[in-house]
Amino acid sequence: MLGYKRIRKNCRKNSAAKKRIKRLKGIAFFFKTMSAAAVLAVISFTFIFGYDVLTQCDYFRAEKLLVKGAHRLTEKQVLACAEIKTGINILSVSLSMARMNLLAHPWICAAEVTRELPDGITVRIKEHEALAVVDLGLKYLVNFDGEIFKELEPSDPDDLIIIDGLEYSDLNAPGKPKSKAFDAVISVLKLGQAQDSIFPNRLIKKIEVDREIGLTLHASGYEHGSVKKIKLGYKDYKSKYRVLEDVFFYLNKEKRCLDFDSIDLNNMDRIVVNPIKTKSSAIDHKEV
Repeated sequence: MLGYKRIRKNCRKNSAAKKRIKRLKGIAFFFKTMSAAAVLAVISFTFIFGYDVLTQCDYFRAEKLLVKGAHRLTEKQVLACAEIKTGINILSVSLSMARMNLLAHPWICAAEVTRELPDGITVRIKEHEALAVVDLGLKYLVNFDGEIFKELEPSDPDDLIIIDGLEYSDLNAPGKPKSKAFDAVISVLKLGQAQDSIFPNRLIKKIEVDREIGLTLHASGYEHGSVKKIKLGYKDYKSKYRVLEDVFFYLNKEKRCLDFDSIDLNNMDRIVVNPIKTKSSAIDHKEV
């Protein structure tokens, strides 16, 4: 019986071909990688060269520097804080870094820096508005939002109201409501900020906080007399200011006892006015 011979594949030949193909693919991949790297290098060099040309070009030289929103700070101080000066190439200025530098200043609460092509930069800032000084052992400036924004320094305003009797736990903190005492202080100060206020903040020298009794205003130089203390207690400050206006009107009309030691408005049904005591004074207090 005749048999058939099995045809065997040439394994060595096939293996050599596979190795050759694999080697060619590796070479092709290497050249592709090198080509891509070369293209990236050229692009990077182009960008770097272009950036250097633009940031050193006199066409973009800063000639118009505008500062908006500065009241306490001078234009020169604001620009120095932002590290921007006349002649600098406006494209070389990092707007985000300039803004961060501005916000690091204790008097600046908001800032924005923009380029005005081809030769201008505009800096817009918002300054903190100091409302009072909080005495916590160390003295700090507080703004109209009830936030401490810096420690008091000799160069700061010296005509601000002193708030005495608060604690660190009373102050505003993110996610935490104001304490009763601090909320009362801010309410009174905002009333005194109104243009038609019967007792404007400029007449108040100090606000004394008693955690149980409430607020006492220390003042001087009021046109109807030299009032030293006005005891407000807690709550109903708008009503108490209206009553205070009536008290001043009445006493001015009567033209008696125009110089007071204190006015007590804790009880709205029983307003007590204490005149300044003298040796000849026989009246300790007067109810209005």
